[in-house]
Amino acid sequence: MAFFKALGDLLWGGPLLALFLAVGLWYSLGSGFFQIFGLPTWWKATVGSLFRRKRDGQAGRGVTQLQALSTALAATIGTGSIAGVATAIAYGGPGAVFWMWMSALLGMMTGCGEKILAVRHRERDPGGHWRGGPMQYMAKGLRLPGLAKLFALFCVAETLAGGNLAQANSIATALSAAGGASPAAVGAVLAVVASVVLMGGIKRIGRLCELLVPAMALLFVGGGLAVIAANYQAVPGAFQQIVGYAFAPRAAGGYAMGMALRYGVARGVFTNEAGVGMSAIAHACADVDEPAQQGMWGIFEVFFATMVICTVTALVILTSGVYDPVRTLPLAEAGTVPQAMLGAPLTVAGFATLFGEAGEWIVSVSLILFAFTSLIGSGYYGRRGMETLTSSRWAQGLYQLVFPAFIILGAVGDVTAVWQVVDVFNGLLAAVNLPALLLLSPEALHLLRTWLDGQKKKQENCAGPT
Repeated sequence: MAFFKALGDLLWGGPLLALFLAVGLWYSLGSGFFQIFGLPTWWKATVGSLFRRKRDGQAGRGVTQLQALSTALAATIGTGSIAGVATAIAYGGPGAVFWMWMSALLGMMTGCGEKILAVRHRERDPGGHWRGGPMQYMAKGLRLPGLAKLFALFCVAETLAGGNLAQANSIATALSAAGGASPAAVGAVLAVVASVVLMGGIKRIGRLCELLVPAMALLFVGGGLAVIAANYQAVPGAFQQIVGYAFAPRAAGGYAMGMALRYGVARGVFTNEAGVGMSAIAHACADVDEPAQQGMWGIFEVFFATMVICTVTALVILTSGVYDPVRTLPLAEAGTVPQAMLGAPLTVAGFATLFGEAGEWIVSVSLILFAFTSLIGSGYYGRRGMETLTSSRWAQGLYQLVFPAFIILGAVGDVTAVWQVVDVFNGLLAAVNLPALLLLSPEALHLLRTWLDGQKKKQENCAGPT
């Protein structure tokens, strides 16, 4: 896997990281940092709307906005939120968490732009359901069908790697450590169940994710907050480490800061997908008339996936005493970090400090739910990628056979190699999607401003004359 490591280091070595931050900054500046100053608006349009939602259907057009969000979150807050964060801290130190936050803060507007464009340029499939995403806004918005097919190709590859191999690998590793389960058996069961669900299409996927995503988030966040509360005295020190190591270059080539930036942004991107583009495929299926309205859910998606889920994971690791940067960073620099300090086992160790063996099962059950929903979401993205690449039923059927086979392969693979492959394909997707987002930013920002002006007028009309 030396090739994938070298390619991943090249992709994430500087220019791509700068492009991620530049696109997020461009959308932030163009919107007046709406993710910060417009918080009441996007919060009311997302979380607030859940308490006044009218379930009057519009059956046949697509899935509800909540189902679209749940499907996107199912793929974004997969095991990257548990195993990926732990791996970022192991290799990049506590400072990686800070760069996760920074990439998420800017990525909230990148995610907003993606969802706006996905809804703006979506189309109906032969069955009458909505479909869209980067492939559509590249082909219809930029009029570059070749670029759309290139993105679709990388999308298919990423769903077999990050959305499949990495998820299956993490859950098999956790279950093997917690209960001695056979990785091959775990992979086989996951492959069968995932295949059955995917055959039901986006409607079945949306309904399932709407049920499972809130449950898995509540379980993991609730358990994590309990661990953090039990170690509340260590919380200030954890934040000090996060900020301190983010800007603390070492004498040996500035390893600490450079690797914190590299792993922080890379893992942040993997957990919220802002700039990668694939979650826009799910949001394009939503029953919504205004593109900018779905953009609000894009902001919330990044906020919840990184600022909530990933932060809980990081603070569990940093406050529970299972990780020591002074001891671990030299091992990371030498490339000799033990497996117990990588991925899910490190998070499991943090939970176990409070819950004992029960802590292992909390993480294991969370991983099962996270990985399963992520597999489902990724499987749908991959099928959409294949539909863009070819109309051949044979080729699309082949993907439906290859996808479960890769689940089994991921379950028995090496975790380090898997994450290296994940970084490569996420980088390739972003390298195609980010320039498209820049070119289409005038359209996305115009739609956002128009919708906000409309919302403001509605509020003024409701208030009436003074």
